Amino acid sequence: MPKVKVGDINMYYAIHGEGEPLVLIPGLMGNTDFFFREIPVFSRDYRVIAFDNRGAGQTDAPDVPYYPDMFVNDLAGLLDAIGIKSAHICGGSMGGMIAQGLVLKYPEKVISLILQCTSCGGQPSTPTDPTTMQRLADAAALNPELRAKGTLRSCVAREFAEKNPEIIQEYIAHMIKHPAPPQGGLRQLQAGLRGESYYERLPDIKVPTLIIHGESDQLIPVENARILASRIPNSELLIFKNTGHMLLESQDEIFRIMLDFLKRHQLKQQEA
Repeated sequence: MPKVKVGDINMYYAIHGEGEPLVLIPGLMGNTDFFFREIPVFSRDYRVIAFDNRGAGQTDAPDVPYYPDMFVNDLAGLLDAIGIKSAHICGGSMGGMIAQGLVLKYPEKVISLILQCTSCGGQPSTPTDPTTMQRLADAAALNPELRAKGTLRSCVAREFAEKNPEIIQEYIAHMIKHPAPPQGGLRQLQAGLRGESYYERLPDIKVPTLIIHGESDQLIPVENARILASRIPNSELLIFKNTGHMLLESQDEIFRIMLDFLKRHQLKQQEA
């Protein structure tokens, strides 16, 4: 799969399928490998663009301070470089914050917006528990398999993990293919802690927006989804019971809902 020069880094990306573009933005220390379930589902009807943020996967990981706006500009530059004028944008966790930054800074590039298990950042969002944040920081220095196992413990309900060990092992196998280097993971985490807040600007989002969150999310409390929904005009909010940060417990239903949302907001329908 190709890489392209964007600003100061070489960015890795992959394109699957045909149709209106759908961009999948990975979260903290995530990469294209994390979308091994999403890509086959959505590429049947959409041109799916997956990529690695700076500091993760097969994209460069310069050991310099990262800032939230860097990730936004990286994505905008990637879309320009590969000739995508506008796309449906889906981001989870840190990827959801990048998605918010993109639609606010480059609204012309966004057809519709799907925000998963994310927050607007800063005040008055509900922060992650400090103990959980410390676990994430500690995990960045672990070997890839231990890091993956630690991440899944925080992101998936224990009962689901115990009943579905094959799914957990499948995710571990994909998560360790191209792990974020330690300095990249820490730089991403530090960027997320710098207090960027989109709260005041959320009413400026004019594109159709779907907000999805797990009620049992340990990393980003579910109240953050309600804050987003209260601030983004005409947004749709869906909260899934007994579902954690990675949304695995309700994945099939979530995919169905996302496909319905995308179909209702295809560019050709908006232009009709």
